[in-house]
Amino acid sequence: MASSITNVETYWKTDELMDIFRSAVREAQDQSRRQGVPNVYYFDGERYFELPSGEMTQSLADNATGEIE
Repeated sequence: MASSITNVETYWKTDELMDIFRSAVREAQDQSRRQGVPNVYYFDGERYFELPSGEMTQSLADNATGEIE
C-alpha cells in the first residue's frame, strides 16, 4: 500500500513540475516574439524557425549579407 501512495504522490509532483516547466517555456516563447527573435524548434532532426510573424521556415536570411543559412 505504501508503494502505491508513493507512486501517486510522485505522479502528482511530476505533473505539477511539468505545468511549471510548460508555463516557463510559453513565457520565454512569448518574450522572444515580443523582442522579434525567432523561436527555434527541432522536429525529427530538422531545425525549424518560428518567425515573430508566426511563419515557420527552415532557414533564416543573414541580416548583414542577405545570405541564407
